[in-house]
Amino acid sequence: MSLPAILWLVLVVLVILWLVGFVLNIAGGLIHILIVAAVIILLYNLFAGRRAV
Repeated sequence: MSLPAILWLVLVVLVILWLVGFVLNIAGGLIHILIVAAVIILLYNLFAGRRAV
């Protein structure tokens, strides 16, 4: 797998974990750390994907 594919996979997993934690009210601050990590990965993918090869 390429790096962008792995990052998108991590992004999806983090968002799913965040949603589960948010709905079930578990893990308190960890939920927000997960969504911040997911947003950082999303932004990295958006900016890194625009570079010319």
